[in-house]
Amino acid sequence: MAYWLFKSEPDAWGWDQQVAKGAEGEEWGGVRNYQARNNMRAMKRGDLGFFYHSNIGKEVVGIVEVCRESAPDSTTDDPRWDCVMIRAVRPLKTPVTLDQCKSHPELQEMALVKNTRLSVQPVSEAEWQLVCHLGGVDP
Repeated sequence: MAYWLFKSEPDAWGWDQQVAKGAEGEEWGGVRNYQARNNMRAMKRGDLGFFYHSNIGKEVVGIVEVCRESAPDSTTDDPRWDCVMIRAVRPLKTPVTLDQCKSHPELQEMALVKNTRLSVQPVSEAEWQLVCHLGGVDP
C-alpha cells in the first residue's frame, strides 16, 4: 500500500463535500500538472491519502481511500489527463496544520513541506504514521 496527499481549496471542494459522496466517492478531476497526474497514475485501489485543505486552513483534515484507479478525467476531452476516484474514510480527530508539519524535523523532507504547490503528492510510511499520530488517529 502507498500513501498520498490530496490538496483542495475548501471553498471549492472541502472535506464535508467529500464525506457527502459516501462509499461511491468522487473523481479527483481537474488536475493539470504532469507530476500530480503521474502520481495518480501510480495509485492502486486501496491506497490511502490525506485530505488537505489548502489556502483556507492549510491543514490535513481527513483520510481518504483510492476507490478507482487512474482513468480519463471526465472534466476534459484532452487524453493527457487522468484522475483517480477517492472516498472519505474518516476525519482526523485534530487537524494537522502545515505549520505543525514544518516544525517537526521528521517531516522536513515531506512533499507538503518542500513542494507546497503540488496538488497530489506521495507521503512516506514514516510521514503517514507521524501525521496520523499528530491528528489523533490510528494509522
